[in-house]
Amino acid sequence: MLFRKFRLQKDNKEKDDSASLPPSSSVPPSQSWTHQVFPSFRGEDVRRDFLSHIQKEFQRKGITPFNDNEIKRGESISPELVLAIRGSRIALILLSRNYASSSWCLDELAEIIKCREEFGQTVMVVFYKVDPSDIKKLTGDFGSVFRKTCAGKTNEGTRRWIQALAKVATLAGYVSNNWFVLMIFHLLFLEFPKGYEAVMIEKIATDISNKLNKSTPSRDFDELVGMGAHMERIELLLCLDSDEVRMIGIWGPSGIGKTTIARFLFNQFSDSFELSAFMENIKELMYRKPVCSDDYSAKLHLQNQFMSQIINHMDVEVPHLGVVENRLNDKKVLIVLDNVDQSMQLDAIAKETRWFGHGSRIIITTQDQQLLKAHGINHIYKVDYPSTHEACQIFCMSAVGKKFPKDEFQELALEVTNLLEKSLISIEEGWIKMHNLLELLGREIVRHEHESIREPGKRQFLVDARDICEVLTDDTYLVELNMRHNKLVKLWEGNLSLGNLKWMNLFHSKNLKELPDFSTATNLQTLILCGCSSLVELPYSIGSANNLQKLHLCRCTSLVELPASIGNLHKLQNVTLKGCSKLEVVPTNINLILDVKKYKNRENRGLCSKAEI
Repeated sequence: MLFRKFRLQKDNKEKDDSASLPPSSSVPPSQSWTHQVFPSFRGEDVRRDFLSHIQKEFQRKGITPFNDNEIKRGESISPELVLAIRGSRIALILLSRNYASSSWCLDELAEIIKCREEFGQTVMVVFYKVDPSDIKKLTGDFGSVFRKTCAGKTNEGTRRWIQALAKVATLAGYVSNNWFVLMIFHLLFLEFPKGYEAVMIEKIATDISNKLNKSTPSRDFDELVGMGAHMERIELLLCLDSDEVRMIGIWGPSGIGKTTIARFLFNQFSDSFELSAFMENIKELMYRKPVCSDDYSAKLHLQNQFMSQIINHMDVEVPHLGVVENRLNDKKVLIVLDNVDQSMQLDAIAKETRWFGHGSRIIITTQDQQLLKAHGINHIYKVDYPSTHEACQIFCMSAVGKKFPKDEFQELALEVTNLLEKSLISIEEGWIKMHNLLELLGREIVRHEHESIREPGKRQFLVDARDICEVLTDDTYLVELNMRHNKLVKLWEGNLSLGNLKWMNLFHSKNLKELPDFSTATNLQTLILCGCSSLVELPYSIGSANNLQKLHLCRCTSLVELPASIGNLHKLQNVTLKGCSKLEVVPTNINLILDVKKYKNRENRGLCSKAEI
C-alpha cells in the first residue's frame, strides 16, 4: 500500500466584496500553480531601477515571475489578472510612494490579501522608500496619494482597499530605509562591497528561492510500499499534539526500513519545529573519530557534529557536554538519531528530555531494543517484516522501478523475496548486499573461537575496538594493517612505533585526510592508498620508509604534490598514479619504474615517464 500526502484545501466559496472586480476562480491545487511569483508594483516608482534589478536577480536564481505586459490596463483588474494572482505560489508587493495612485494596484493588493486569508498564499512585502506606519495610518505622502485615488469611488470599494492596506502594513517585510541605515553603519565601521539596494535585492531573491523550494511538494516517498500502515501506528506514539518532550524508538533488524520510516517522518513534520536535525548513521559516524580516543572525546565529537547540523553552523566549537542542554532547552526541536548502537551516543546528544524545549520529539532508530529500554525509552515501534506480497513489491521497485515484474521474471523475483524474508540478503540504496545479521554472526564466531587466546596480538582476527587499540599501540604485533574502506579521517592520535610494519592497505578510505608518521616504518614494503580521495598530501616522513617497494596512489583525486623525500626511496619499484587528476608537483630526483601501459590518461602519462622526469 502506498502512502501519499494529501493537502486539505478549504472549500472556496467566494464572497465578492467589490462589484468592480471579476469573480475569483477556485484555488488551484499545489501541483498546478501556473506562476512562481506575482509582483504587484507601481511602475513609475520602481520599474526603472529597483524592479529591473530584482528581475535580473530572479533570472540568475531561476525564478520566473508573472509578466503582465500583454494585459491591457483599465480601471479595474481583468479576470486574467485575478487568475494569475490566485495561480501564483508567492505574491511580492512593492509598496512605494505612488502605489496607491493606481486603483489597479489597490485591487491587486486586495485580491492578494484575500488569497492569503483563504488558502494561505505566501505574501512578501517590500516597503520601498515608504514608512510602514504611513501605509497603516494612511498618513504622509502615501496617505495624500491614496485619498486622491479614493475621490469619486464607492464606499464599499474604498473600505476594501483600506482594510487591505492596514493588513499588509502589519506584515514583516523589507524596509528599504532600514537597509540604507545598515549601509551607513557598514561604511563607517566595516566594509560594505555593494550598495544597500543590491544587498536587499539579493536577500529578497534568496528568500523567495528558499520559499519556493520548501513549498514544492515532495515526491521522494510516493513509491514506498506499506508506508501508510507504518504511519498510522507510529503517529500514535509521536503524539504530536502533546507539549511533553518525548523520545520514540524505532526498532528492528538491519535493512528492514527503520531509516526510511524515520526519514519519512522527518520530511513530513520537520517544518512544525523551530529546529531540526537528521543525524544519519551515527554508528558509521563514530568510525570517523580518531582510533583509541576515550569515551569523553567520542561524546564531544558527536555533540560537535550534532550542534553543527542543528544550528547550521559548520565551524561550531563544543568545549564541554553541557552545550546541547544550554542551547536547546527552550527550543522545540525534531531530532532523528539514526542507527544508534551504543548508549554513549544517546548520552552525548539526548541524555535527558529536559535538554530540549516543550513539544520536542527525539526519534532513535536501532537494532538493539535493550539499548532503548536502558535509556528509559518506553515508546518503541517495532518494524515487522513485510508480507511476501509487499517484499516482492519492494524488490521489484529497487530492481526495475515497478511494483510487479514482467512474466518471465516473476519466478526470480519470488526467489529473491524468499532470501529477503530469511534475512540472508538486504536491499540498501538499490544494492543487494549480504545482510548485517550474517556479519554479526561472523563476529560472534570469531569472539567464541578466540576466547582462549588472551593476547589479542596472537589472534587471527580482531573485531573488538579495545583489542584493536591494544595491538595498534604495541609495535611487536603490527606487521600487516588492512583497513580497506574504513571511514576514518585520521588513523590514530600521536605517533606509533611502526618498526615491524611491512604492509599497509588503506584502499578506498574516502574520508582519510591525514596519514601517520612513517619515521619508524623502516621495514614497510607496500603502501596501498588507491581511492583515498580526501588525501591532499603524503607526509614528508614517507622518505624514512627506505624499504618501500610498492606505492599505489591511483584515484587519489585530491593529491596535489609528492614530497621531495620520496627521492630517498631507492628500492621503490612500482608507483601507480592513474586518476590523480590534481597532481601538479613531482620531485625531480624521484626514481620511478613504472608500467606506462597502465596509464590511459595522457596527462598522467607525463607524470609517470621516468625519461621525461
